[in-house]
Amino acid sequence: MGSFLGRRRHPRSAGAAEAALAGLLAECELLRELADSAGVRLDDSEHSLTALDQLLPRWRENPGLSERLGNDAGLYLGTVLRRTVPGTRWRLGPEDRPLLVLPGGRELDVTTLGHGWADQGSPPLATAYLTATDG
Repeated sequence: MGSFLGRRRHPRSAGAAEAALAGLLAECELLRELADSAGVRLDDSEHSLTALDQLLPRWRENPGLSERLGNDAGLYLGTVLRRTVPGTRWRLGPEDRPLLVLPGGRELDVTTLGHGWADQGSPPLATAYLTATDG
């Protein structure tokens, strides 16, 4: 299995690298297209996670689409957490897998959470958010 992010140039300073990574991971292009077509506004708030949880999961009929959407859903969840929970940051784990580090040091593999949501609807994104901010 290759790197999650592929080959990309990394900025020299840690702050610039984290900002560049955050921008890249916030794109979530497929999820944003799906949400837009369903009339859901993704404003990087926890309320948008609830709106995503209410979408009809028509993408589950297409395994390739579901795989990509799972990545995007997890990255969007991480983006919402990073933007709403002070001290939260991204870190690259093994194989450049994006992990979200919460202020207490706990790490979340958000793409695994996103795949659970895209494949089975569990955990709901809003629940994953609340669980992450509660612990």
